[in-house]
Amino acid sequence: MAALRVAVLVLCLRCAAAAVPLVIWHGMGDSCCNPQSMGYIKKIVENKIPGIYVLSLKIGNNLIQDMENSFFMNVNDQVREVCSQLAKDPHLKGGYNAMGFSQGGQFLRAVAQRCPSPPMLNLISVGGQHQGVYGFPRCPGESSRICDWIRKTLDLGAYTQAVQEHLAQAEYWHDPLKEEDYRKNSIFLADINQERGINETYKKNLMALKKFVMVKFLNDTMVDPPISEWFGFYKSGQAKETIPLKETSLYTEDRLGLQEMDKAGKLVFLGVKGDHLHFSEEWFYTTILPFLQ
Repeated sequence: MAALRVAVLVLCLRCAAAAVPLVIWHGMGDSCCNPQSMGYIKKIVENKIPGIYVLSLKIGNNLIQDMENSFFMNVNDQVREVCSQLAKDPHLKGGYNAMGFSQGGQFLRAVAQRCPSPPMLNLISVGGQHQGVYGFPRCPGESSRICDWIRKTLDLGAYTQAVQEHLAQAEYWHDPLKEEDYRKNSIFLADINQERGINETYKKNLMALKKFVMVKFLNDTMVDPPISEWFGFYKSGQAKETIPLKETSLYTEDRLGLQEMDKAGKLVFLGVKGDHLHFSEEWFYTTILPFLQ
């Protein structure tokens, strides 16, 4: 009996050691450790994968700063800060999986493209807006007053230098009626989406992922257009008709390696019924958890 207990203990220790670490990044107006959002995700992952190390990213010295920075900190600075955090974390040196929620999904994609060490193995984007947004129909949580101000600011001058430098949402604002302004002046999204030229390092680093999973919320009332969550967007020059990823020049010209990744079976498109970031625990367990194990 004692020998059996030792064998089980050794097996459990091996399972714990084999668990790939997970890094998660919250969305707009959220924080790293909210017990109803990221804290909840961290807890259920730890409950289902014993021994896993889960890092919920915090940008700032406290939860208030973390929330405020999701609105007002330059996204490129946020990505640099995260790359520094990951590089210094000894738990991640062998590689990690990443899961981003809403804007955290596209921000983690920037991490994958810009910071290959430690290596990101799988990227799960839960409602991330990879072609940007052209509107904020609804706001999360208690942030409605901030979002009202953001809407006015974006309408007045999303592509001015001051707004680009100090408003995170402007940095992934994609105006299909002003494509040239977007390509020229977007300091974040136009860069990571290869709109001004091909950065071969970005392409190589993204293609190193084992899987790039994109979750779209089928009844989304927050992201405009929702197809951005699957890398689609409005057809250029208007804001009514949308096109899927495979019809975009980003895919047909394979500027980011997505076409090659698609052919290799590395792209996974998942749809879930519900509004933005609304999903059941059962769906998470059956659909998302397998990518983390």
